[in-house]
Amino acid sequence: MRLLFLTGSLAHGGAEHHAITLANRLAERGHDCHLGYVKPECDQLARLRLPGAGTAFCLRATGYLDLRALGRLANRVAHIRPAAVVAANPYALMYASLARVRSRARAPLVMTYHSTRWPGLKQQAQLLAYRPCIWTADCTVFVCEYQRRYCTRRGLLSRRNTVIHNGVDTQRFHDHGSEAERQALRAALGYANTDYVIGSVAALRPEKNHIQLLEATARLRHAGCAAKALLIGDGRMRGAVEARARDLGIERDVLITGFREDVRPYLSACNVVCVCSLTEALSLAAIEAMAMAKPLVHSQVGGATELIEPGRNGLLFPAGDTAALVDCLQRLSDRNAQRMMGRGARVKAEIAFSEKLMVDRYEQLLLEVCVCSDHATARA
Repeated sequence: MRLLFLTGSLAHGGAEHHAITLANRLAERGHDCHLGYVKPECDQLARLRLPGAGTAFCLRATGYLDLRALGRLANRVAHIRPAAVVAANPYALMYASLARVRSRARAPLVMTYHSTRWPGLKQQAQLLAYRPCIWTADCTVFVCEYQRRYCTRRGLLSRRNTVIHNGVDTQRFHDHGSEAERQALRAALGYANTDYVIGSVAALRPEKNHIQLLEATARLRHAGCAAKALLIGDGRMRGAVEARARDLGIERDVLITGFREDVRPYLSACNVVCVCSLTEALSLAAIEAMAMAKPLVHSQVGGATELIEPGRNGLLFPAGDTAALVDCLQRLSDRNAQRMMGRGARVKAEIAFSEKLMVDRYEQLLLEVCVCSDHATARA
């Protein structure tokens, strides 16, 4: 198949990471893959590996709907003649839908959907523009069952709708190191063997709710637990997070690594990994932690219940409930509980959330969508 992937940008984010992974892996399987991105943010471009005639291009949009960028995309679609266009999220789908009309292409449109909420008036207004594009798309792929139910209730469905869970490379995300190596790594980060290191892998944005993790860490420390917060990431909330750590008197117990291309060494140093998000679909970072045999403490949002079997591979708490979060973290401060649930997390990742399984399912879906499109064209 000749496939064109389209994203809003290549900034650091799960949807962009997912699109690059799919393009890379399907190209490795012999498919002719191309990738375009609407806005000139290319933090993840170096991850893209397209052999042969595969191309990557930026539409250089300077506004929300840039007609010149749309014209460039229409020209690319006409030139590449893809068997299918795979758009990451509604914004990219809007461009793909308009470009398909303008180029008179017949390529089916598939959207991968990575979000669940539209909190502000601006987002609600944008959703009105996206609805016709979603309705007329050939297929929407949701990343969890919760998300499909959520969108079904709101009438955000395409001609065909399915769920394919996110997946990670479980061979790459595997804690192969010995206990001595792990302790050496922890020491290099300033942690003692007795420290309870609570990790978080996420951009420092409001919806990721890092402040709650700091407040939970402070409560644990006041209760006599040697809790430390390891925030793996960066973002516009960094100043606010650092200020809150100072206010709580735990600035020496909070380490912000900044953005890291390879998060595995930092995950290895953690005792548990925490997701405090107020909104989430299905967190790739959470699955990476599971593959590294780290028990998860996750807010009960999005597809969290599809990831976590409480008491087996992690624990769930109501979003925003700091007392419940502290209770979960206290339960997992026991090293035996960490080991037991960590093993469960690794098994769950291997069985249900491997990258190979995800790519297999996308490949089969895209083949089916292309065949259906060919039959429809032949009848016409």
